[in-house]
Amino acid sequence: MGLLDFLLGNKSKKIEDFKSRGAIIVDVRTKGEYSGGAIPGSKNIPLQNISSKMNEIKKWNKPVITCCASGMRSGSAAGILKSNGVEAMNGGGWFSLSNKL
Repeated sequence: MGLLDFLLGNKSKKIEDFKSRGAIIVDVRTKGEYSGGAIPGSKNIPLQNISSKMNEIKKWNKPVITCCASGMRSGSAAGILKSNGVEAMNGGGWFSLSNKL
């Protein structure tokens, strides 16, 4: 295990685990950014709307992988979800995440 894997956890293994349990991919970019390209089947919930959509997200009863353009907003979204009892992880930038799926 490399130092980055140790510090960050092995993201690819975690993504595989989440996928095997039917994870939902939530893209937290703006609607305009999302319409310019996104992971097929992902749901677009802009970061500023995550809290107001919490009840809907909890009803999915599935793990959530968040993504955005670079990984900053998705990191914030994953933190908000975790603090509300949703199993979530930051998938990072949507384009690099799509290559890992």
